[in-house]
Amino acid sequence: MRSPLLDLPGAVAAEAPDEGVAAHYGNPHVEQRELVAGRGFVDLSNRGVLRIGGTDRLSLLHTLTTQYLSELAPHTATETLLLDPNGRIEHALYLVDDGEAVWAHVEPGTAEQFAAFLTKMRFMLDVEPVDVTDQYAVVFEAGPTRSAEAAVVLVRELPDGTGRELFLPRAELGAYGRTHGHPAGVWAYEALRIAAHRPRAGLEVDPRTIPHELGWLDSAVHLNKGCYRGQETVARVENLGHPPRRLVLLHLDGTEEHLPPHGSAVVHDGREVGTVTSSARHYELGPIALAVVKRSVPVEATLEADGVPAGQEVVVPPDAGGTARERLRRHG
Repeated sequence: MRSPLLDLPGAVAAEAPDEGVAAHYGNPHVEQRELVAGRGFVDLSNRGVLRIGGTDRLSLLHTLTTQYLSELAPHTATETLLLDPNGRIEHALYLVDDGEAVWAHVEPGTAEQFAAFLTKMRFMLDVEPVDVTDQYAVVFEAGPTRSAEAAVVLVRELPDGTGRELFLPRAELGAYGRTHGHPAGVWAYEALRIAAHRPRAGLEVDPRTIPHELGWLDSAVHLNKGCYRGQETVARVENLGHPPRRLVLLHLDGTEEHLPPHGSAVVHDGREVGTVTSSARHYELGPIALAVVKRSVPVEATLEADGVPAGQEVVVPPDAGGTARERLRRHG
């Protein structure tokens, strides 16, 4: 669906995976600065929106996903992952409960699939998952908490305090954009996400990815809850092993003109050791990227990303996980 905010002055359309919204409105670096300063908004209306009603909604999500959700208080923002039976990431949900239903946004084009999965798994439970992407849109607003507006259905205050996400009727999106200043495109939003080391399911995740590799345990995985889909892999890595790969932030050589695209090779000593997952031009850091590399790659090594020299900033350390083994080693 094409966003009406693409009609705002200066809007330039984004490409995959963010078709339908603006990449920028004329100056991505200025747009980043405005967001960091707590001003402006980002059109995220390309993302899928789910409304999950029913009295058993939280208990079902608690049983199936990685987060502790059975006692989630209304209007408390959190995130969770749906894993496959082998512990590989299938979906990431950013959610909030309004007391009657869970509202969540997911990667573009995946809401219908997730709703169908919940419908299949609900059995006799009172759970009503619905893909409402055609009716509701998500907008990110930077800065401190503001009073809710009449058109906003629900506000999801971000735990890190950087802003909030609004769920609002899609029919109101155009009016919202015309009455709010400082629009920022997804290029600015993504540059700040990459610099903050935040993984995105549509870019950092491939068919083999497990939560430990991306450092998702801090925000989306609860390590002290009952059984859920894929838990055995999470528990095994956390207690006895290490993930085979690790997320890194790459500081790219700024003398090169191009950014390594998603999926391009990361090379060390002439051998391919990983893959670039996201890249952007940051207003302060310059060209940066997230990449997933083999755990064995030395953390001090200079790498090449699509031929561009790059220094590493550790996001997930090589010794992530293995907590029980480490305790035994220290006390053995």
